[in-house]
This record gives sequence, C-alpha cells and structure tokens, in this order.
Amino acid sequence: MEQPEEIPPATCTLSIERRGGRGEAGAVAVARTLEATPGVYEADVSFRTGSVRISYDQSAITRDDLERLVRDHNVTVRDETEPDTDDVRTRADLRREAAFVVLTLAGMGIGLVTGWRNGPQLLLWAGYGVAYVFGGWYGLKGAVETLRHRAVDIDLLMIVAALGALSIGAPFEGAMLLFLFSLSNTLQHYAIGRSRRAIRSLVEMRPESAQVLRDGAEVALPIDEVEVGDVFVLRPGDRIPLDGVVRSGESAVDQASLTGESVPVTKTPGDEVFGGTINESGSLEVEVTRQAHESAIARLIHMVERAQSEKAPTQRLIDRLEQPYVLGVFGLTVAAIAVPLALGGEFASTFYRAMTLMVAASPCAVVISTPAAVLSAIASGGRQGVLFKGGEHVETAATVDAVAFDKTGTLTAGDTQLTDVAVDDRRDEVATEDELLALAAAVQARSEHHLAKATVAAAAERSLDVADATGFRAAAGKGVRATVGDARVHIGNRSYFETTLADAEIDGFERGVDRLASLEAEGKTSVLVARETNGVVRVLGWLAFTDTLRPGAAEMVAELRSLGVERVVMLTGDNEGVARRIADEVGVDEVQAELLPEEKVTTIEELVSRYGSVAMVGDGVNDAPALATATLGVAMGGAGTDVALETADVVLMGDDLGKIPYVLRLGRKTRRTLTVNLAIAFGAIALMVAAILLRGIPLPLAVVGHEGSTVLVSLNGLRLLSYR
Repeated sequence: MEQPEEIPPATCTLSIERRGGRGEAGAVAVARTLEATPGVYEADVSFRTGSVRISYDQSAITRDDLERLVRDHNVTVRDETEPDTDDVRTRADLRREAAFVVLTLAGMGIGLVTGWRNGPQLLLWAGYGVAYVFGGWYGLKGAVETLRHRAVDIDLLMIVAALGALSIGAPFEGAMLLFLFSLSNTLQHYAIGRSRRAIRSLVEMRPESAQVLRDGAEVALPIDEVEVGDVFVLRPGDRIPLDGVVRSGESAVDQASLTGESVPVTKTPGDEVFGGTINESGSLEVEVTRQAHESAIARLIHMVERAQSEKAPTQRLIDRLEQPYVLGVFGLTVAAIAVPLALGGEFASTFYRAMTLMVAASPCAVVISTPAAVLSAIASGGRQGVLFKGGEHVETAATVDAVAFDKTGTLTAGDTQLTDVAVDDRRDEVATEDELLALAAAVQARSEHHLAKATVAAAAERSLDVADATGFRAAAGKGVRATVGDARVHIGNRSYFETTLADAEIDGFERGVDRLASLEAEGKTSVLVARETNGVVRVLGWLAFTDTLRPGAAEMVAELRSLGVERVVMLTGDNEGVARRIADEVGVDEVQAELLPEEKVTTIEELVSRYGSVAMVGDGVNDAPALATATLGVAMGGAGTDVALETADVVLMGDDLGKIPYVLRLGRKTRRTLTVNLAIAFGAIALMVAAILLRGIPLPLAVVGHEGSTVLVSLNGLRLLSYR
C-alpha cells in the first residue's frame, strides 16, 4: 500500500519464534502478503532474528489485527510480557544440530568404509541412511516450512541435490553434501547466535533486586516493585539496579557497560546514575527517578532488539532476490539435464553434472553474508556505548561526507555558567545585581533552556529569594517572558526584542544592544532583562554566560578529516561572536549562527543537497527536527535523554565525542566486510560454475567450495564483534 505523505504511519514490532534454515524466502513471502493487506504500508519479517516490523495506518487497521494476520500465516507470535527463552532454545538447538552433524559424519564414514572394504550392503545403506536422515533433517524441515508459505528456498535446493546424487548411485556425494551443509548451517547459526547473545548480554547488566530504605531499614525488593522517589543503598562493588540521583555519599561509578566511557566517573550528591553500571569505591544513597521498565538499560535493550528487526538495504535486497534466484537455479538445472539429453548425452553423467551445477550455483554464502556482518556490527557498537537503531544505519554511516554539529551540549560541555550580571545604572526599578538576578530566575525557572538553568543555578548559589512567575511563554531561539508580581518581565536576545516586541516602545534598548555587542565580542552569550508596565518596556540590565569546549572536540574534528569527511559544520542558535570563538577553537570549516530550530532543518537540507550524505550530531532535544532530517542523526548522551532514543538513528549513550569517528569507522569496516563477503560468495559461485561447465569438476569438490565459502563469510562477519 502506498503511504500518504500527510499521514504519519504507526510502527508495530512483534517478537516471533525463530526458525532454522538458510534463507528468508518464507519470511519474504509472509511480508509480501502482509503488504498486500489494506492499511499496511511496509512489512519486514525475519525468521532468522525472530521479529516482524510493520508500518501501518492506524485508522485502517489495529495492532491486534496485525498480530492475528501474522498468526494466520502459521507464525507464532511471542508474548512480550513473558521471559524471552529463545536464546536458551537456540543454545539447545545448537547442541542438537551439532549432534546431528556428528551422526551424519559417522553414517557417511560407515558407508564409505563399508563400500571401500566391500562390506555388507545392509551396513553400507544403513550408514548412508543415518547420514541422509540426520544430515537432511533440518534442511527438509526448513524447506517444508517455506513451501507452506508458497515459496522455495536454498534448503530445498540442497535436499533435491542430495536425493539426485542418491538416485544416480552416488550416495557418498549426497551424504557429503548433507554433512557439509548441516555443518555450515550449524556454524551459521552459531555466528548469528553469538551476535544475539552479545546483544542479549545487556540484560545481565540489570540486577533483579535493590536495597531500598523503608522506615529507616534496608529492605531487598525486586526492581519492578521499586517506585519513583524510593531511596536505595549502594555499597562498593554493587551493580546499580535503577536510574536515579545521588542524595548522599561520593563514589566512582564504572559506566563503561552502558556509555562506553573508559574510566570511572565520580558521582556526588545531585549527579545522575544509571541502572546496570557498577559502583566502585564508595557508598551511595540514590533516589529513584525512573521505574525499571523506563531505565536507560531497559530502553537500550528494547532499542537494540528493535534494531535487529530493521534490515540493512543490502540484506533486504538479497532476501527479496532469494526466491527468484532459487527458481533460476532450478531452471538452470532442468536446462542442464534437458539440453544434453536432447543432443544424445548419457543420462547418468548429465544428471550428475546438473546436480553438481545446482550445488555450485546455490546462494547460501550470499544469503548469510549480510546478517552475519551487520548483527555483529550492532553488537560491537552496543559494547562501546553506541546504539545503531537498525542495520540500515550501519551502512549509512559508511557513506557520510559531511558532519554538522550542534554547539551547546555537543561541541561544548553544556555546563553553561553565568559570568556577568549588570544593572542599567539609569534605572531605579532594581537597585542591585541580586535583585536583577532574582527577577530573571523567577521567569527562567520554568524554562528548560541551558541559559535558564544557569540563571536559576546562580540565584540558588547566592541564596536569593525567587518569586513565583505566571503566564510563562517562550519564543524558540529568542527569549522568554512571564508575569512576576504586577509586571511582565522579558528576557531575550536582540532578535527577541526586535520581533516579539516590534510594536512596543523599548526604553534603553540601544544602550542594551551596545552592551550585548561588547559582551559577545568577548565570546559570551548575553541577553537583556526588561520589565513591561503600562505598555512601556524598560531595559533593566543584562546577563552574560559562557560555555566551555568539550574535551577532545578539536581532536575529534581532526580525526573526521583524516577519515575523509569533506565538510564539518557547526550549527547554533547562539550569536555570531560566541559561535566564531568556539569554531576557531574546534577547527570546523563552516559556522551557521543565530539559527532557529526550523532554520537548522533548512541548513541540513542544503548540506544534503551539496554533499549527499550528511550526519547531524546533537543532544537529541531541541535538535530533534534536524536529527530527523539528516541522512544520519546522531544523538549525544542518550543514557539520560528520552528524545535521543526516539529521534536519532544512532545514539551515543555517553557524551564521548571520540565515539563519532568510531561510528564512521565501524560503518566503513562493515561495508568493507560486506563487500569482501559478497565477493567471496559470488566469486565462488562463478568459479565453480565455470569449472563445472568447462572441466566437469566432481560433486564433492563443488560441495567443499560451496559450503567452504558459506563458513568463510560467516566467520568473516563474526570478526566485527571484536572491532574496537
């Protein structure tokens, strides 16, 4: 169904029981049937990862309807409220598959030795019977499941080829095919399972209970029973059970498992801590700020699991082409039998060569080349505190030619400090700097802007009495206003007063603007504070702020250039002078200052038109529209930011700028791995097909080449798990 642009689609992600088998032809068949359903825009189904992701129109179809549709296709939908036992089943299945491989080898060996020694025919066929039954069990099962979805896949190719070899009196070749097929299938499942276990190991980071203070005593409670506002106790070596804020104590916390930070972070009262990290040296009392299902580690687990359901473009293309390719191989096999026989060829040799051709042309290595690499890359990034929200974004990271950065909280540390408070000495409405600061803090106490937080913090440090404000309003990127006492107070930059108050009489505006210019020339962000009474606005004074460059920012930009990034741009709503000072320190190529959120989006669109693939790096809150517009949206500090997890394509769980070059390097390493894997897979097919047609190589050699290439691409993809 075509998606109307004006109606945003809903997304439904379902967990299903995973199935064996090489290919995903059956899953693609289910996806196509779902997409033919009115109200469904797009469907991705993967039996390999056990997930269904559907984009749909909520007004036309419901989630319950979608679950019922999936079940109607003989697919078991797993209840997400129940514990996930799939990994346990996978390990048991792997042990069973390994046992079947051993039995297949044993049966093949018995048949081979018995035939070589001219032993009893009963023993010979018993041995080969064992090899065929145990070697073909999973392949036959996968082929039947796919046929139930009216599709054909690689498993069917292998079963037909083995039975064909048996039918012409070559049982050893068929048994060898099934042995190597089942062996490489087991290794493939191990590779995929290894990636999934690396991801699922995140669950083990979350403790099951917390030592909660109740009536002055410590009580051990399951984390699901701990409420927001409860206080739990941590001792040295404890794993932190839930997200919270330190109320008392001081300690170093190892956050490497969540944010990828290489050294422990000191935590003091007021600092945030995250569930799943480890308290190292001291004792802490922590107030819970999020329930267990809302914690950073719970959200990370959920997003990583969802990432596995979003296939990379290469994988999606290969899955779509699997069935046509398999049908083409069957057609080629039929032609390889019919044409020589029509020309007077001998049936046995013709049929043998056709079976050999079928094995050689089978795309097993092609099908597994992408998921083995992409899932390993996602798992590797998760270990480093980098969350890719789908395989597509891993591939996109390899193509980035330009990077745009937000300034505050990204290139700078975000710990803005109030540096100047000055009263216009021609006014008598406020007599002191403290009175001006208290008035500004009353208005900005209702704002989430970093300048507002710095103002409120400065007022608290001076222990000022801050009044209550009403009627708060904000003009994005410009300023704020609210009523304090019997007057309206305005706080904003020059643009705020020139646009929002364009029709008002502003007394002292020119003098205030001159003072702002002077402060901004010093590299400070500054705003005017004015009071409006009886329709007249009078400037009372001004505030100035400064921000510090984030450690490693300049080195990070230099590293991006060494990776071949053509353009590094800084986007900010701050004034030109402050932006230029930061830009000079960091070494970016271009500065776009005094931008409103919508202007950042326009700038990103222009960069995309110039460079093709653009990454936008921001804090995930006010940069959400720009993150969504960029080719690759990268959010900083996702461990504590809900919007970051929802908006960006890649989330850096910590605030380490050094992870940005890592994202690009991992993407490029993954792309190179995919290229090598596909070259191996298609190269092996082309080489063997040519050798069969020109030299007539035997079936066992084709089997070794075919299955060997499949094992090779699986292990090559698995190497990404250890990428640093």
